Amino acid sequence: MEQKNNAQHFLDLIQKSRKGKFKVYIGMSAGVGKTFRMLQEAHSLLKNGIDVKIGYIETHMRKETHELLFGLPVIPRRTIFYKGKELEELDVQAIINLRPEVVIVDELAHTNVEGSKNEKRWQDVLEILEAGINVISAVNIQHIESLNQDVKRITGIDVQERIPDNVLRLADEVVNIDLTSEDLIARLKEGKIYTADKIQTALTNFFKSEQILQLRELALKEVASQVVRKVENEVPKLQALKHEKLLACISSNDKTAKIVIRKAARLASYYNGMWYVLYVETPQESSTKIALDKQRHLINNFKLAVQLGAEVIKIENKNIADAILMTVEEKQITTVCIGKPHLNLFKVILSTTIFRRLLNRLSLSNVDLVILS
Repeated sequence: MEQKNNAQHFLDLIQKSRKGKFKVYIGMSAGVGKTFRMLQEAHSLLKNGIDVKIGYIETHMRKETHELLFGLPVIPRRTIFYKGKELEELDVQAIINLRPEVVIVDELAHTNVEGSKNEKRWQDVLEILEAGINVISAVNIQHIESLNQDVKRITGIDVQERIPDNVLRLADEVVNIDLTSEDLIARLKEGKIYTADKIQTALTNFFKSEQILQLRELALKEVASQVVRKVENEVPKLQALKHEKLLACISSNDKTAKIVIRKAARLASYYNGMWYVLYVETPQESSTKIALDKQRHLINNFKLAVQLGAEVIKIENKNIADAILMTVEEKQITTVCIGKPHLNLFKVILSTTIFRRLLNRLSLSNVDLVILS
């Protein structure tokens, strides 16, 4: 009954616009059941007379999941020869030509084989949505760009395949597939996630109870923020509420700038607010004086900010505090985010008199100041 209701809700969404509707199942790790749920939904849609097809699914030969493929129409994958190997990818053009009402596309963060039209599968999905085809997809929480450093801290793994936060924000529905750490580890030990030869390695590395618990928290927070965004966008009585506008201030310090950008992106996501990244170029950091590697890192951080949904503002000013206050007023900022006081950007700001002036001005304007570590 629940599966039927879920399918019906997605059908209602489909009718609302000509652009394809986008549903994403999200989970804290491999093995929680995202692919299983997508295939269950595909069967439910098929029973309701909906033209649903499998564009790309990865069952990892898990018995229960693989059995659900039976009876579902599958669009053949595109074969590519790369470095002497025969590889298979999602056939975007075949999907667009066949025009099913709904297509299932697994592993949203996947990197396509070199030479593909799009570098990433999420780009393939956006193309399919633009063609008016509805997509159901799945991703693990560790693949979200702004969470990269959090995931590295929790697991010790620097996840390379990532999706921009904006892709998730485009989703009409985000559904969390939740399990307790005990249930997930039990599934692993029963051989429902990996083959027997990989179980002990997984238990020693990624599948530790404390790590799973923290990843579960990230997944729950992410879906909660998506629900808040949906409510604010769709429930009329809340439209009059004040929306947050965040300003993330960065310097040419590459490592710290990345931390500030990613954490500000998370805050903006939780508050469903607009956000900006501000870089104040002082005379000491003019293009003729700043080192080339710093310039390159700065440009890359601007790109990261844009990818995560920010508008980048670059101002030339010898007084950093004045530049921040001017931007706060112009953009009607509600929260200013800065890095730890020892950062290059704030060597000047945090000298007693100037920092006190900044705090006073922000407090008078009812603007919050968040120091990100």
